[in-house]
Amino acid sequence: MYRHVFALQQVARRTITSSARRERNRVPEKQKLFQEDNGLPVHLKGGATDALLYRATMGLTVFGTGYVLYELWKASFPQKKD
Repeated sequence: MYRHVFALQQVARRTITSSARRERNRVPEKQKLFQEDNGLPVHLKGGATDALLYRATMGLTVFGTGYVLYELWKASFPQKKD
């Protein structure tokens, strides 16, 4: 029984460590990309995905601010009931 558990642990350990060794270290490439002086702010240096996320975030922020102002306006001037 204990041999089976030990063998299973060895297989699991071997699989985890061998898959971790195959992955390449991409940190130096990312550091070079983000330290480049190309006039872009750091939150947009990641490419098209960063630009899309930035625009979506700004759109939602503007929409949310407008909606809050609308609701405040509606709450401050309630409709009169006849």
